Amino acid sequence: MLNYFVEDFKRKNNVDITRNPRSLRRLKTACEKAKRMLSFKLVTTIEIDYLCEGIDFSSSITRVKFEEINMDLFNECIKTVESCFNDSKIEKSSVDDIVLVGGSSRIPKVQELLSDFFDGKDLCKNINPDEAVASGAAVQAALLGTTDFKNVPNLALRDVTPLSLGILVKGDIMSVVIPRNTSRSRASDNNLLGFFYLSCTPGAPCDHPLEVCFTIDDNGILTVSAKEKSTGNTNEITITNDKERLSADEIKKLIQEAEEYRAEDEKFLRKAKVMNELDDCIYKLRNALKNKDVALKLSSQKVENINNAITVATNLLDRNNQQSEVEVLEDHLKELKSMLEDLVFKTKLVSFFSN
Repeated sequence: MLNYFVEDFKRKNNVDITRNPRSLRRLKTACEKAKRMLSFKLVTTIEIDYLCEGIDFSSSITRVKFEEINMDLFNECIKTVESCFNDSKIEKSSVDDIVLVGGSSRIPKVQELLSDFFDGKDLCKNINPDEAVASGAAVQAALLGTTDFKNVPNLALRDVTPLSLGILVKGDIMSVVIPRNTSRSRASDNNLLGFFYLSCTPGAPCDHPLEVCFTIDDNGILTVSAKEKSTGNTNEITITNDKERLSADEIKKLIQEAEEYRAEDEKFLRKAKVMNELDDCIYKLRNALKNKDVALKLSSQKVENINNAITVATNLLDRNNQQSEVEVLEDHLKELKSMLEDLVFKTKLVSFFSN
């Protein structure tokens, strides 16, 4: 990313900042912040006053561009993981949990490539990547430093939840919160433990953010709470009885089904995610065209092209899910994303699309 912006500055101002160590350090610091922002946003902007020779610097970069210029580094990360398995003679299918280590493991593309390497397995994100090595080292030091394991009482492992726990999200997708690698991709194919209602802002979009928290104690008692961010409304449910619980045989059957239908579930999940992304792009583009500031900066032909693309994509979503191939949906998603990014750069409405 640093090289990308060095070239961008040189192209715009005909000045090579690599000859100025102080300017290079300032730009590198800004790039580090931009890299972190792109883990949560589709586009971010770097702004540095008097970067070099009194010239102010302002430039934007999208997550897609960031991934493109760093793909060789991302692939090297995966090659390193693959090399570890080859050297240790361990099959990746024998891995139960994948723990992320290091701040750069927060990069969405790195997580995507890592999950793909493990055949779509969910990553363990409940440990701070910046602290993962230190936590593991502390536990190992405690084990090596004493023969009295009573000094490390918290290391007792209890299997309080043999199945994955999660929630239903748009598109009948099972969004796993506590992973055990046993869930079905369709929420309707999983066992319903309970539900509750949460009041949201009237007229809010379907992808309005909620905070959902799962808490499970040593006895397997599950408490699920949710908070609507804009209003602060909360609600929760506690599963304490055995009414919704499964027997050992039923649990075993579900685990077998998860393995048996893994390929089918992966196909469904891929398609459902693309459809959700497509729906989200349609929503953002429609809202953008309603914005007067945006409309004034676009030609009538451009507006017509966007509306036509929205109509085609909407028709694809309205049809029976089985009739639209995932590759067709992905092509239209790519087209709409390109239009969305083009609007960002042409109108400078970065915050408008970064929700």
